[in-house]
Amino acid sequence: MKQTDFAWAITKYLSEYLPGQRNVSPNTIRSYRDTCKQLIIFLNETYGLKPERITFRDITAERIKNYLSWLEKERKVSVSTRNQRLAAIHSLYRYAQTEYPDIMLESQRILGIRFKKQSHPTVDYLTQDCLSCLFEQPDISTKRGRRDLALISVLYDTGARVQEL
Repeated sequence: MKQTDFAWAITKYLSEYLPGQRNVSPNTIRSYRDTCKQLIIFLNETYGLKPERITFRDITAERIKNYLSWLEKERKVSVSTRNQRLAAIHSLYRYAQTEYPDIMLESQRILGIRFKKQSHPTVDYLTQDCLSCLFEQPDISTKRGRRDLALISVLYDTGARVQEL
């Protein structure tokens, strides 16, 4: 069986480019591999494309959009997971267009697919009463209490996390 451009590119991308040139972590490589695996499953289930016959010509921007939609609706993934999968696809296509300049136009269409915005929870602030209660907790008559009050004040004033302090 003849090797396809997609099979060759994915193999080189995962086994040589990511670990060798990009020096990404093994977890990132696994995550990108899982994205490729899910894309192959999607193409097989939805379009009847056998994994060993998939080429870059079979993968269009419209199919990638359908894949992202499938992830959200069928696989019930969050927006952040969907965006991570899209980032992996973008990375693959940045690599692939240098190896296969003939797919550059479709690669640019795929790279043009935007990340979905996600809502961020609002940050709740402490009320003046809560702050007063917090600052009254250390016993300032002791050396340790004065230290604790100083630490609490620094944490509050800088917005730093305990690990950063």
